[in-house]
Amino acid sequence: MDELPQDRRPARAVRVLLAEDQSMVREALAALLGLEPDIDVVAQVARGDEVLAAARAHAVDVALLDIEMPGCTGIEAAALLTREQPGVKVVVLTTFGRPGYLRSAMEAGAHAFLVKDAPAAQLAQAVRKVLAGERVIDPTLAAAALAEGANPLTDREREVLRAASDGRTNAELATALHLSQGTVRNYLSVAIQKLAVRNRAEAVRVAREKGWL
Repeated sequence: MDELPQDRRPARAVRVLLAEDQSMVREALAALLGLEPDIDVVAQVARGDEVLAAARAHAVDVALLDIEMPGCTGIEAAALLTREQPGVKVVVLTTFGRPGYLRSAMEAGAHAFLVKDAPAAQLAQAVRKVLAGERVIDPTLAAAALAEGANPLTDREREVLRAASDGRTNAELATALHLSQGTVRNYLSVAIQKLAVRNRAEAVRVAREKGWL
């Protein structure tokens, strides 16, 4: 990778937190970013619920967050960082180029959204750009998000659909979500109608494919 000209290098390296649950991917990203003279990966975590503590402990400038992680998602971690550590710039990385994920990430306060198969140099540039106050969004995903439109599901409908994804009955969902069975049934019915599908299984599938869960 090309080094920055001497007069363009920052006074200190950008301190980066890398959150990715797949160790091989995390280590590869850390190694690639480590080749950049102005970027220093100072912390790595494998869980979304470890992001905030690591950001605080290591005084990071930029957090690179995968979406699918145990503990909490990268989008949930982005929202938490935005609220608790507003000075930290958030870059969301994902294997899944889903327009709904892009919208959710931006609403959570992310400053950049990139797919993992982007060139490593593009990731390094994204780190520099967000630190400079810019936003970086994969152009193909941006166009797809505009064409797709907003997520039609409410927060409650998404919550019920997520809980229903493992095949639990309405009674089990009601107990887990502290709702009545009738309320659970109504949320599922409305979600099915909004997504123009036949049943809850199809609703979960479609919502996931669009990045709406």
